[in-house]
Amino acid sequence: MIKEINRDPIILKMKSTPANESDLQTAQDLLDTVTANSDRCVGMAANMIGVNKTILVALIAGKYKIMINPEITDHSVEYYETEEGCLSLNGVRPAKRYKKITVSWLDEKFRNRKGTFKDFEAQIIQHEIDHFSGILI
Repeated sequence: MIKEINRDPIILKMKSTPANESDLQTAQDLLDTVTANSDRCVGMAANMIGVNKTILVALIAGKYKIMINPEITDHSVEYYETEEGCLSLNGVRPAKRYKKITVSWLDEKFRNRKGTFKDFEAQIIQHEIDHFSGILI
């Protein structure tokens, strides 16, 4: 179900808790919502639809990928400075992102996954993982 975008800074700054199989509907709602906003959005964390769980959706290789309980397990020394926007906030803000990251996560069937991402895909994932800690750009 497509959900309204949360713009409440109090909720957005709350830390997220790990997701479990009872949160699969939230993962689907997140996918539906990011898809409905695909003209202006490449990723979304669950708190952006008002649910403080560690679930994100990111545009990877041209398709939205659900990541449940993702963790960055390694990153490059190299980073870059950029500007990012967020549907939950107005405008753009500076951000510092690693050029390459390795991430472990659970997919929508709760299977363990691991992948390495670089450049813009890495940037998307890092932005959404920041949401889990209540970090806003």
